Amino acid sequence: MPQPRPAPSFVRPLIASLWLAFAAVAHAAPAADIRALAQQEERPLLDTLRDLVQIESGSKDIEGLNQIAERIAGQLKQLGGAVEILQATDIYRLDDTPEKIGPAVQAVFKGTGSVKIMLIAHMDTVYLKGMLKDQPFRIDGDKAYGLGIADDKQGVATIIHTVALLQKLNVKDYGTLTVLINGDEEISSPGWRSTITRVAAEQDAVFSFEGGSTLRLATSGIGSAYLTVQGKSSHAGARPEGGVNALYELSHQVLQMKDLSKAEQGLKLNWTVSKSGTNRNVIPAEAMAQADARALKVSDFDELEKALQDKIKTHLLPDSKVDVKFELRRPPLEANDASRRVADHGKTIYQELGMSLNVAERATGGGTDAAFAALKTKGAVVEGMGLSGFGAHSNDAEYVQINSIVPRLYLTTHMIMDLSNGKVK
Repeated sequence: MPQPRPAPSFVRPLIASLWLAFAAVAHAAPAADIRALAQQEERPLLDTLRDLVQIESGSKDIEGLNQIAERIAGQLKQLGGAVEILQATDIYRLDDTPEKIGPAVQAVFKGTGSVKIMLIAHMDTVYLKGMLKDQPFRIDGDKAYGLGIADDKQGVATIIHTVALLQKLNVKDYGTLTVLINGDEEISSPGWRSTITRVAAEQDAVFSFEGGSTLRLATSGIGSAYLTVQGKSSHAGARPEGGVNALYELSHQVLQMKDLSKAEQGLKLNWTVSKSGTNRNVIPAEAMAQADARALKVSDFDELEKALQDKIKTHLLPDSKVDVKFELRRPPLEANDASRRVADHGKTIYQELGMSLNVAERATGGGTDAAFAALKTKGAVVEGMGLSGFGAHSNDAEYVQINSIVPRLYLTTHMIMDLSNGKVK
């Protein structure tokens, strides 16, 4: 039997080229499918945004929060998730924590793999009931406007339609995909911080869907300082020497604490609220002040609290009583190697769209629930997965960029697929 002849030398390169071309097409086809389906998902996502905006859900509006929770839970159930509307039981009481805390929606989708991924956003807003009439949902050009649309109803909608996109692609390679939407982020998450931390501790990656064009691997920690002074009242005209002027002492304390910021390491302390006295002709017996604090490391807050306690030992008026309380409202999120690897992979995914993706490893002042997610997890925590927008917490201009919908759906879907298949190293 004749032996087969070796392929001519010019045939081998041809075969190799054809094989590479086939491999490239095989690789590109799923990416093209993701993009095409993401484009199809744009209009349904806008419809979801419209429905979410039409439900007012301020952090203290329990009725509104219950209503929007039912709406979100309904959509996640339709997508096949094991869905629960949770009520807060482990509440971390802060100075301004309301008596009742809004619910959270949790949905778990089970796959065939082992990787655990978590998607988080919040459904509460900073707005008071009745303000919707001034910011109804509307589309104007490439912008969608509405009350709370950027912070953070776009995040909720983006998560819902990422799950829908995964299902249309028949992606089930993950172990579990957990969605957690809480109703108290704007008041520092007193009811759901412990849940976020507990569930996130089990995850390989957590994506947080606050808006923005930049992925953030670090966010500032947020703290509050409460300074109180007890003096003694007296007639301001007839016998001022008989009083202990709490306003004088408060002023002294604030001035001696004004230089505790350390800009070079991202530590900021700014006194923002003060109150004293009851009548013009009465020496004030009580005075108070509040400060906003920001830090990039938990240890900086510890040092700041110690510095505050040391400062109040020095009085202007020896007979005054001074007390300071420091409150950690939200810890900082610090970048880790796992987060860097995931974010770098995100850059590669965006390049498939012919776009660049910015990643910030240094915080700029804002704090989010991503920090609670990072407290006990060894996995990646990435903030800023939501849509690009502007005007959060404003009275008439909050919007999202419609042209950011497809890229963000593509990014999140592709990232979940690649993490599930071990492609992120």
